[in-house]
Amino acid sequence: MAISNHLQQGMIISIKNDVFRVESCMKVTTPKGAPFVKTTLKNLTSNKIEEKNFKLDQSIKEVALTQRQLEFLYLEGKDYLFFDIDSLDQVLIPKSVIESKCNYLKEGVDVIASFYGEQVFTVDLPQFLELMVSRVEDEKGATSVAGGNRMALLETGAKVEVPSFVELGDIIKVDTRTDEYIQRV
Repeated sequence: MAISNHLQQGMIISIKNDVFRVESCMKVTTPKGAPFVKTTLKNLTSNKIEEKNFKLDQSIKEVALTQRQLEFLYLEGKDYLFFDIDSLDQVLIPKSVIESKCNYLKEGVDVIASFYGEQVFTVDLPQFLELMVSRVEDEKGATSVAGGNRMALLETGAKVEVPSFVELGDIIKVDTRTDEYIQRV
């Protein structure tokens, strides 16, 4: 249990069986009335942002998410099937949790998943991945990008701006957090 006075950004708390991450919090004092703690919370199930006020010294249930290393296997229907490297179990993760990270998933990519019980709340990709270029815009293409760069479609479906010397079949290193080309491998 935590106390509302000790809430900090990044803490994970549970309210009425929902799990939230504290996005911001501050103590508010008013000339009339009791002081309180004003928070902005992100519901980790629905991804909705909510504002909630707590009385000072109010008990709040703090929860700990466990992190497990998973290896991507394949797309199963609309969900993604992963292999838990430690427990050797298969884990099915809904598309709503994966979001746009699916653009970088290919067989064998290791991710870190945050669990509360058996429910997955977040999936974090490695910061850098090496992926093959499956298509590049032609030199005369109308979709060329300024500075001599052009768009490339990677083997996973991600689109990344690359320098003009990158060709079909090249392996490139990509920053998965910023969707940026780093180097040709």
